[in-house]
Amino acid sequence: MKRAAGKNFWVLLLLMLSGIVLGGFIGSMTEGVSFLSWLNFGQAFGLDEPVVLNLGILVITFGLSIRITMASIIGVILALLIWRCL
Repeated sequence: MKRAAGKNFWVLLLLMLSGIVLGGFIGSMTEGVSFLSWLNFGQAFGLDEPVVLNLGILVITFGLSIRITMASIIGVILALLIWRCL
């Protein structure tokens, strides 16, 4: 990937991941507050049951579940704005 005017891709990735994590945390903390409960509204997708691969001597379990909430979307937008200002 090309670097855009000295901006580092890894910094953007770190900021976006932290925005997702902090947004999800804030969304889960505000689900009990009536006027902020919309922050926890979202959609979860992925595997309901993990996939198990049994090779006899080695057992590998695959599973992935992602939950996207309004707060995590706001966190990603804030991370992009911070990255643009750097």
